[in-house]
Amino acid sequence: MPMTLTTLGDLGALPFDEIIDVRSPAEYAEDHLPGAINLPVLSDAERARVGTIYVQQDRFLARKVGAALVARNAARHLEGALADRGGGYRPLVYCWRGGQRSGSFTGILQQIGWRADTIAGGYRSYRRLVAGVLYDSEFPAPMVLIDGGTGTAKTRLLGHLAHQGAQILDLEDLAAHRGSVFGSMDRPQPSQKWFESRLAAHVTRLDPARPVFVEAESTRIGRINLPPALAVAMKAAPAVRIAAPLGARVGHLMTEYADLCTDQAQIEAILDRLVRFHGHEAVAKWRDMAARGDHAALVEALIVQHYDPRYTRMATRHDRPVLDLPDLADMTLAATARRLIAEQG
Repeated sequence: MPMTLTTLGDLGALPFDEIIDVRSPAEYAEDHLPGAINLPVLSDAERARVGTIYVQQDRFLARKVGAALVARNAARHLEGALADRGGGYRPLVYCWRGGQRSGSFTGILQQIGWRADTIAGGYRSYRRLVAGVLYDSEFPAPMVLIDGGTGTAKTRLLGHLAHQGAQILDLEDLAAHRGSVFGSMDRPQPSQKWFESRLAAHVTRLDPARPVFVEAESTRIGRINLPPALAVAMKAAPAVRIAAPLGARVGHLMTEYADLCTDQAQIEAILDRLVRFHGHEAVAKWRDMAARGDHAALVEALIVQHYDPRYTRMATRHDRPVLDLPDLADMTLAATARRLIAEQG
């Protein structure tokens, strides 16, 4: 009997060994249930072929062709990814809407003797739960924003807070972007839906009785948009602003962006995007610094001339309490985390 999901918290309590997404690789790549493996019963090309036959030729023929493809792909999975599963294996299978793809594959698994089942409504029912958490409900826990200019080690401070037992939400990690023009990480940004799936999973696990520390962000991180409930909570949350000496900020960014120092082409591409803000003359000076390998001077110039004025201009609150740190050493950040937990907890 298909399993009905009523909350995202149900996923961790379901009595299944594994969750199998039988949708096409492209569907899976866009978004999927956290932890699910992809065993597609139709490839992207096969799904398009069956859909075209269904719309343009004959529905019966489409089902017949689809059934043959599903059987062929199911055999491949049984001989491959599922070859080592024992007799007591119990998988949970889903497709787009809990229909033919998941039903067909689950039937084959059940014939083997495995206690396989499907999700009622498939991926669409799961997606409605994600939307309910992020779009239809208020953020469930009190929030404290960690604010501050570029290079004040806010993300590292979040790490120290988490290490000391505090609840955190690392939006830059979830979005795979550092939230600035130099923000790309060593992995591509997720789709909007996959970001939301991971975010909803984190939000669902929060203890509503304890504060959650979040780095202040705009409503957009790279190409990811923050859901309304989160954006509203961040706007209303109390915040602590981190300040540090310019030299410490430069040193921190030099470490954080060490990979950029060896990639002149990437630096050039990034600086090109700043021409519209600062003009060709200013950017030409920054290019010269980069070409000479004077990356510390470049970072300092960008903090002083680009990031700090932009931060001041975009700041919505200027009365936030300031923690003026003497440096950004791990010892200092750990002590700051202890202080914030004591004050906010």
